[in-house]
Amino acid sequence: MKRIVIDCDPGIDDAVAIIMADQHPEIQIEAITSVCGNVGLDQTTANVLRILDVLNARPIPVYAGASSALVEPGENASFVHGEDGLGGASLPDSTRKIEEDHAALALSNLSKNRPGELSLIAIGPLTNLALALRLDPNLPAYYDRLVIMGGAHYAQGNTSSTPAEFNIFADPDAAAVVFESWPKLTMVTWEATLSHGIPLADFRSLMENNNPRSQFLGEATQGLLAFLKDKFSGEMSYAADPLAMAVMIEPEIVTHSIEKYVRVERYGRLSRGMTVVDWWGNGGHPPNVEIVLEVDQERFYDLLRRSFT
Repeated sequence: MKRIVIDCDPGIDDAVAIIMADQHPEIQIEAITSVCGNVGLDQTTANVLRILDVLNARPIPVYAGASSALVEPGENASFVHGEDGLGGASLPDSTRKIEEDHAALALSNLSKNRPGELSLIAIGPLTNLALALRLDPNLPAYYDRLVIMGGAHYAQGNTSSTPAEFNIFADPDAAAVVFESWPKLTMVTWEATLSHGIPLADFRSLMENNNPRSQFLGEATQGLLAFLKDKFSGEMSYAADPLAMAVMIEPEIVTHSIEKYVRVERYGRLSRGMTVVDWWGNGGHPPNVEIVLEVDQERFYDLLRRSFT
């Protein structure tokens, strides 16, 4: 059994990623931490609780985290995910409770109390994780693995800072702390997401099952699918956080990755939030990031399909 902690900013694709983890027989979610990102912190935290209700999940500790980026005002993606972050899905308020500790403190304490037993996946801005690293610089030694959804290894981003991906651009200063402090992390990028699109017909088939998960997906994604079709002029859906979750759940799904030294640009007028990859080792630094380039596409979709069956 793999025990994981999820740091997230739900967000429709965060919700799908949480569903994937909950439905996998070899995964146990030990805690979920929320951060502002796709929408504000109050909403992302409430969304975590609502998603757990959809799943009728066992009691899972939920910790609220950073309500803003470390230095400058952060970004949000409500124009994609809706003002509520879940595409207007009609989910009632949850009666589940939020833990008292701040998410950054929880990320430290959870792992310190069980060194080597937990893996961490971060599928939102990295603010909570940066704060946790400042609280405890030894944090990487406690977690078995860190997977993030973030970055654009070829600088083909999806934000107003052209080379930057959203999760990194939402708080580049926090991301810089993480990349500088974590000896080796796995990065599932925006380009990897685009390389593993799902035909819309296949994605819509996930909504056809008679269960609360499929019903939620159908309600949450109508606006998102319309946005994707308009933006990319095609018949594909893209699932960034679920792809990262697939890499966390079944690491052997990765068929091609490379290890490189990566840093985050904080100051560039045209490149703030860019994940700068030292492709040729010119800086002389050892690799600190495994960049996922390809996964087994059929296996990825099968993980999704089984999560909604």
